[in-house]
Amino acid sequence: MTTEGGGRVLIVEHEPAVAELERRYLVREGFEVEVETDPARAPAAAALMRPDVVVLDVSTAARPAELYRRVAEAVRPAPVIAVTGPLDQAAGPGLGEHRVTRPFGPRLLVGAVAEALRRGETPEAPGVLHAGPVMLDPHGRAVAVGERGVALTVTEFDLLEFLMGNPGRVFTREQLLDAAWGPGAGAGNRTVDVHIAQLRAKLGEESPIRTVRGVGYVLDA
Repeated sequence: MTTEGGGRVLIVEHEPAVAELERRYLVREGFEVEVETDPARAPAAAALMRPDVVVLDVSTAARPAELYRRVAEAVRPAPVIAVTGPLDQAAGPGLGEHRVTRPFGPRLLVGAVAEALRRGETPEAPGVLHAGPVMLDPHGRAVAVGERGVALTVTEFDLLEFLMGNPGRVFTREQLLDAAWGPGAGAGNRTVDVHIAQLRAKLGEESPIRTVRGVGYVLDA
């Protein structure tokens, strides 16, 4: 789909004036647009509208990656464009491939919307991940080791999903904090160690998570 074909766009923007400017430009290009000015209501608004693309302002969110994940799950397979602040470290893990940094012109946003629809980089439900006998289903949020189901907390699941999605790559504790808790969440490095230990205990001897001394953790596929 392109701008010529139009489409349904949900704008989530905390500044009403900015949201209205974005709306006008997108409508001018043939899009059907709805606006939500409270990012906290974004997941519910997205689930109700079922848009073709979401422009999601995460610049004021306490947990940008968590907000992005909830909205992405609500609109899947539609793409989500994350709008971040100019100094926002949120432009890291957990915010997808489509991003715009404030400040930006409305024409840039129109182009980003059209490009997201053309590329369709997030159109399919995530596939099942495997690491040895460990299986993780991102869509059903289920984990199993062989035939044994494993009950994980939300944070444990997010940590494992991130590691299984990046096998063989070593991550520092700071990177894992950003991935599972979101930038600026206030959790310390010790929190990562505790959750990794809990994950290993639940996965048992088949745990693929390995400690890299002096650096962090890696998942061996």
